[in-house]
Amino acid sequence: MGAFFPTLIILCSIVSIQSTTQDQLGFRCATTTTCHSLIDYKLPNTTTLSAIATLFEIKNFPSLLGANNLPPTTPKTQQFNLDQVLKIPFPCLCHNGTGISNRRPIYTVVPDDSLYHIAGELFSGLVTYKQIQNVNNISDDNNILVGQKLWIPLPCSCDGVGGEQVIHYGYLAAAGSTVSGIAQQLNTKESTLLDLNGMTSPAELLPDSILDVPLKVCNTKVRNNSMDYPLLIPNGTYAYTANNCVRCKCNAAGNWIVNCEPSGIFNPRNGRTCPSTQCVGTNFDLGNITSDSSCTLSRCAYNGYGNNIIYTTLSKESTCLEGSNNNNISPSGNGSKSLRWTKPLNHLKFFLELVTLDKPQAKEDCLILIITAYHHTP
Repeated sequence: MGAFFPTLIILCSIVSIQSTTQDQLGFRCATTTTCHSLIDYKLPNTTTLSAIATLFEIKNFPSLLGANNLPPTTPKTQQFNLDQVLKIPFPCLCHNGTGISNRRPIYTVVPDDSLYHIAGELFSGLVTYKQIQNVNNISDDNNILVGQKLWIPLPCSCDGVGGEQVIHYGYLAAAGSTVSGIAQQLNTKESTLLDLNGMTSPAELLPDSILDVPLKVCNTKVRNNSMDYPLLIPNGTYAYTANNCVRCKCNAAGNWIVNCEPSGIFNPRNGRTCPSTQCVGTNFDLGNITSDSSCTLSRCAYNGYGNNIIYTTLSKESTCLEGSNNNNISPSGNGSKSLRWTKPLNHLKFFLELVTLDKPQAKEDCLILIITAYHHTP
């Protein structure tokens, strides 16, 4: 009997510590600022993109498509099945050492709701019922009213990692996941994940937990006084900016350089006609590229926006590996909206035109890869 009570006290302390840890708000965030974040959402039922956008109060629907790299023409009625995982973009607020969603989403209580049902089922455990109770100053978790507005505090962060700007991603660690495997998959370090998530050992990773993962972003030419600065786009995603007039994407295969082009959206967010996206002093439009030499491309790059002006700049990009021979013959540009191809590459261009008629961005990516390979061919 003498040993029973100390053991019971220890067990109770462990349960109390675990409960406190689970109910702590958000991710660690040392700065006081706002930013954009992502989080995985495991669907609790078969539903549509429209319903998901409504639940999470995603005001700019194309941002949901871009976060999941879905085709820009994907309809709001597109269905997704139970247990599928989608990335949710949302605004993050960092304050007092913690990052949580910036007063969004707001959920409206309906009949027969409970905080446990809202947290664990509707939002698939992205938050706990205690967290919802705390941020909404609810004294009795069993007493919520129909029509009551509840702030859902999704975890996030705005901190840089290793001196670099990143997008913090709430990654759903499925059963069987390992910290090293997640780090390898998402281009980060195991030690970074352990530190960000307050773990001393990889063995502490729990199945179906949300892990703070810093996503590397592509380099941009966006000026620091632009209305969308800093424009942070992680690999394998795209984003609309400049009132939806410009679409920018990040592809690690493209040397981690953001590639932007006119969005082609006919009804931008502010209801105005999109301004010009031409590089000043050239015949280049935003996103156009040409080959200047065997190892250099010129690109009309996105430089930011403001005062109903889209700023562009002509950037030079290297396509050759360090130390490679630069004496190969290469295609030359003439400032038009497509590359001027030398004869050996003409057939490849024609083929790409056929297979990517409705995917101009895919065509451009292929062209860059082909030019690079062509320059490196003896």
